[in-house]
Amino acid sequence: MTPSLPEILEQQKAYYRARATEYDQWFYRQGRYDQGAAHTQQWQLEVAHVRQQLYDLQLNGQVLELAAGTGIWTQELIRMADQVTALDYAPEVLEINRHKLNSERVDYLQADLFAWQPTQKYDGLFMGFWLSHVPLEKLDSFLANVAQALKPQGKFFMVDSFAASTSTAKDLTQNLSQTLAQRGEIHETTLAQETVLRRLNDGQEFHIIKHYHQPNFLQARFKAHGLDVTMQQTEQFFIYGAGLMC
Repeated sequence: MTPSLPEILEQQKAYYRARATEYDQWFYRQGRYDQGAAHTQQWQLEVAHVRQQLYDLQLNGQVLELAAGTGIWTQELIRMADQVTALDYAPEVLEINRHKLNSERVDYLQADLFAWQPTQKYDGLFMGFWLSHVPLEKLDSFLANVAQALKPQGKFFMVDSFAASTSTAKDLTQNLSQTLAQRGEIHETTLAQETVLRRLNDGQEFHIIKHYHQPNFLQARFKAHGLDVTMQQTEQFFIYGAGLMC
């Protein structure tokens, strides 16, 4: 039986707290996420492409990073921004981020993004691998907050997962392949079809929200909230978007 949405969101919070020390293994294709040299090389090429698109946009001034995690993208943002506010729910990942960067130009803020309300406007906003974890029923209210957090002509960048089963751990690849086949091309709205099972290195399992959005769907949702964002995808693993607050 699929848990209720509040239960899933609590599991999702617990998952990212428990996953803090192994999150970087996913991004750097280590351990259970190492699917061979060719896979890692393609992943790294696509990461480099997305990183260059971010540099081209130049998120400068005061920048807000939502779901900042362990600092993988925070370290890129401080190359451009005067000051970064790194927001995340999990204190464990914020502590890793703080220790990794050790930068006076990063302010840390712990907050639940489903309860968060912006208290100031920023010159730029970045989201990495977060929007796919927002339930569809909360997507518009969340994007309204994103729009509220940006100054007019404020810059926006996001990156997230494309529908590639090999982006997850080797022991979950088959499950994700089946999930993607069942979802097809349609944006499903039932809670069971928004939910995937994730497993940690120690065997703990959690249900979380996970969408593999089509770029055109997100581009339309952003436009509805005044964000002029052009969405694109890499060859296998990522979707990304860059644009401005109108």
